[in-house]
Amino acid sequence: MVRFFHLPSRFAQYDNWRNFTALDLRHIQRLQVVGGLASFKDATPASPAAVPVACRLKHPRTPGIFYGANPLDDSFSALILDISFVILLIHIIHLLLRPFHQPKIVSQVLGGFIIGPSVLSHNKNFRHQMFPEDISFLLSNIGLIGFMYFLFISGVKTDLSLTKKSGKKEFFIASFSVIVPLILNITFALLIRKSMNKSLAKFSSIGAITSSLAITAFPVVHPILHELNLLSSEVGRMSMSVSIISDAVGINALVAFEAAIQGEVEWKSSIWYLVSLIVLVGFIVLCVRRIMRWVVRRTPEGQAVEQGFIVAILLAVLVMGFLTDLFGIAILNGPLWLGMAIPDGPPLGSTLVERSETIISELLLPFSFAFVGLCTDVFQMVNAGWSNLAPLFFLALAGHFFKFGSTLVASLYFQLPLRDSLAVSLIMCLRGQVEIVLLLHWIDKKIITIPEFTMMIIMTVAVTGMATPLISLLYDPTRPYMINKRRTIQHLPPGKELRVVLCIEGQENVAALVNLLDMSNPTMSSPFSIYALHLIELVGRAAPVFIDHKKCKIPSKYTASDSIHNALRIYEEARGELVKLHTYTAVAPKRSMNQDICELALIKKTNLIVLPFGRTSTRDSTVGLHPVNKSVLEHAPCSVGILVDKCNLHSPVVGQSFWNSAQQFAVLFLGGADAREALAYADRILGNQDVCVSVVRFLSHNSRGDNEFEKKLDDGMVTWFWVKNETNERVIYREVVVRNGAETIAAIQSMNDDSYDLVIVGRKRGVNPVLLEGLSNWSQDNELGIIGDYVSSEDFGAAASVLVVHQQVLRGQSHFSSGICEKFRFDFQ
Repeated sequence: MVRFFHLPSRFAQYDNWRNFTALDLRHIQRLQVVGGLASFKDATPASPAAVPVACRLKHPRTPGIFYGANPLDDSFSALILDISFVILLIHIIHLLLRPFHQPKIVSQVLGGFIIGPSVLSHNKNFRHQMFPEDISFLLSNIGLIGFMYFLFISGVKTDLSLTKKSGKKEFFIASFSVIVPLILNITFALLIRKSMNKSLAKFSSIGAITSSLAITAFPVVHPILHELNLLSSEVGRMSMSVSIISDAVGINALVAFEAAIQGEVEWKSSIWYLVSLIVLVGFIVLCVRRIMRWVVRRTPEGQAVEQGFIVAILLAVLVMGFLTDLFGIAILNGPLWLGMAIPDGPPLGSTLVERSETIISELLLPFSFAFVGLCTDVFQMVNAGWSNLAPLFFLALAGHFFKFGSTLVASLYFQLPLRDSLAVSLIMCLRGQVEIVLLLHWIDKKIITIPEFTMMIIMTVAVTGMATPLISLLYDPTRPYMINKRRTIQHLPPGKELRVVLCIEGQENVAALVNLLDMSNPTMSSPFSIYALHLIELVGRAAPVFIDHKKCKIPSKYTASDSIHNALRIYEEARGELVKLHTYTAVAPKRSMNQDICELALIKKTNLIVLPFGRTSTRDSTVGLHPVNKSVLEHAPCSVGILVDKCNLHSPVVGQSFWNSAQQFAVLFLGGADAREALAYADRILGNQDVCVSVVRFLSHNSRGDNEFEKKLDDGMVTWFWVKNETNERVIYREVVVRNGAETIAAIQSMNDDSYDLVIVGRKRGVNPVLLEGLSNWSQDNELGIIGDYVSSEDFGAAASVLVVHQQVLRGQSHFSSGICEKFRFDFQ
């Protein structure tokens, strides 16, 4: 615990705490303790004025509450309790605000605000017990370290190549949305300058505040877009590009005004500030960057970076913070620049993020926001009076208005839809960690005081808290994908090209997917266009990547795509003109991978998306592509097939004979739109002379539970299929009548004789509920439907792979209805 003592000047030389304990206490004649502060006064009237000296009184470890001791008297115990309390409080607030689409930054600031003097710590007893002076001192220092590592990780994720990849539209919007607000902010500030206090009225102070209001920080935008699941959306990609360019444009203004602040005391200070800045940036670019590239080259392909390098880099964050502070640069700049010098993505960037991001975001950052909360005080803000706060308030309010308006005008100029333009403008107004760090820096430079700092923190939470739900309301990234035009196998006219998006998670998926394509019977009259999309989870970088291999070369860090696409090209060459292959790679978070898949399917007007299914799935599992598959099923602009590969579809040599003997396939027809799509796919397969198909139709006893409209559609589809294939010896058709789900499972189990290589089944839409009666608790994964989940599970035991088919759901159409306008292709020739 810290105690503040006022010592006679003759004791001022004992500024070392250890020396102070050895003072001759005979000179101290009276000790006065008031509110936890102690002051020593010399009794000699002629003694010089007292000099304030702070020292720490060391408390012995408490033996425990059972011995009558207070654990909070021990600094370490109090610190553990405080940080646990803050973390728990932040998570509770985030849980309560999640239904209102509030980002985590709002919960973090509110958590710190609640523990501060504005709420809980306004009670002196609470503040004295929970956050005494020594604990506050520790929180502030660890909090700064938390901000350092947050900015470091943000720098690691930052993809500076976005500035090169961005088009004229992004450059114009970014430049216009920074320069115009900056000019307007400075003009407005000069108009109200007379009403500002002396420190705020300085031109350097006005420039620092107005430039920060004009910039949108990329480390703030990215996590919020990630929470809103907008990273892979059109608006998300544009916003990230604009924010990075905005940072690049606006950082020059910040540097200029920071130099002006340094030069207010002496002009040489600003010169040395710029020199040290150039030296440090040059060291990072010329030395640190090369070292990081050497580490990447030294790491074997496909392996993680050595632990020693990771530890050294994390230690270098602290060293960079020390160097920036040594040179008079803001202490948090060094870690950010160091992070930007590290190559993003695998192997180095991804390893750093994987091993440190959770600790930084969930453990260190709560210290940071506890520190921020202890610096806020609404009561001081009230006591300061409106007249003192009004100039900064109106300046900040005008800054947000100018930022929003300029971004909106620039977006509309490039003919973005109004809703998208409003969403981009709101994203550019978001405020968060970087702005809070700048506010703390302004306190250090005495540009603002605690009342003004508190007001700006409240405005930061208010702006971000209001903008985020409005963004969700204005922009739905999945809205464009569901369309009104049929893009299914069932409705594909004869002789038309079949377009397929083939999603690949890893090399183990390639063989089965290639064989699935080949058995789908590409012909000269109905060739295939295959859009092969290799999906890679985004780790260690902020911006998703979508690569068209015909337009650009894939980066060396994603070399796994080469072997996958090479195998597909061998298949393309073997099939000649029957197959046209287009290869892509998407690097995105799993939450937004579905956007890349659906957007590619929408643009290419595909009829089918084929997704792999991991056999290690459990009810609560999120491994593999399971979250992606569910999102694609919900929003796909065409039909979807999910392949459960049990390794029996693999061909030993791609490009030679794919089938050593006739392949046996079974179609389980339980009715509904998905089952009709599965039957249409089976009909296409029958064009392959090496395939035999057995169709089993399940009917309910006495037609109990049938939907008359669905039944008519099913009858029409089955009749068309049977009339077309009645004379085909490779087709077997039979019907099974069941009374409930148990009989359905028994009938399916009777087919379990390992004679089938592939089972094709509709997912779930339109199935008579009687056929599934009593099975609702059997399904572990709604992704495959009840029957699809059963035949692919270990309970079924068969070695057959499974293809679960989901027919396209039109915009505005119920997921459980086929719609009254459904048309069929009846071709009896």
